[in-house]
Amino acid sequence: MVGRDEIKTESVVGRFAPSPTGPLHRGSLLAAVGSFLQARSQSGRWLLRIEDLDPPREQPGSAQLIIDTLRAFALDWDGEVVWQSSRHAVYAQALEQLLAANQAFACACSRRDLQGSGVHHEPCVRSLTPGTKHAVRMRAGDAHIAVDDRIQGRFEQDLQREVGDVVLRRRDGLYAYQLAVVVDDAAQGITDVVRGADLLDSTPRQIALQQLLALPTPRYAHLPVLVDASGQKLSKSRFSPALRPDQACTELHRVLRLLGQPEVEGQTPSALLAAAVAAFDPDSIPRVLQIAE
Repeated sequence: MVGRDEIKTESVVGRFAPSPTGPLHRGSLLAAVGSFLQARSQSGRWLLRIEDLDPPREQPGSAQLIIDTLRAFALDWDGEVVWQSSRHAVYAQALEQLLAANQAFACACSRRDLQGSGVHHEPCVRSLTPGTKHAVRMRAGDAHIAVDDRIQGRFEQDLQREVGDVVLRRRDGLYAYQLAVVVDDAAQGITDVVRGADLLDSTPRQIALQQLLALPTPRYAHLPVLVDASGQKLSKSRFSPALRPDQACTELHRVLRLLGQPEVEGQTPSALLAAAVAAFDPDSIPRVLQIAE
């Protein structure tokens, strides 16, 4: 069974899992701080995972820049950094398990092939020929998943009707985020996933995959996504301003206010975060999908 012998049992284990597609920005900081506070306020562990699964999208040097920025902001993690690029064999094992159980299938459909065919892709299998480049998809089946999110409340999704058969490995051979995140959360013993609300829609498909792989489901809390004055999400792809280490305390104060947390004092990032952990009030986090900076 994939990952079961690796799973550690902890009271609370959180994580921050950025992709190395650019430097951290204020929106990234809000997500990191929210996750950090939730774990540390319960004397839990907080882990760092670099989601370097998509080399064509990666920006050279950004992974180290992310690590250096987290250190400058005193967002100190436990243990070693996990790099997804080193875990392909584990993802392959999970994929083989699903294929052997007929819970996943090969799919050679292009985007054009799927136009007008709805969200269910399995008919393309009938025309699959040996040597064809293909993706591997999870069967959506009749899964209807409900998530009781600690911030956003109840969220439900009918995978067959709303999502279809989820890609687990792309046609170019790269493993998909949905598979890797599920396998790695289980392997690292993650009990609490605290991340941006832009990933709320992905949560039901991740839970469905956890169920197929017989892996535990963590608790979920989706923080409001930080948007700019025009309502656009702050992101690396939109070249949102990178965090400046010399402004660490100012930026930390800002995201703590955005998270609805009590005002705290501290002359250094470390002291400020220690005070924020002691004063952390999860019920004060705004229960909205997005919030303006």
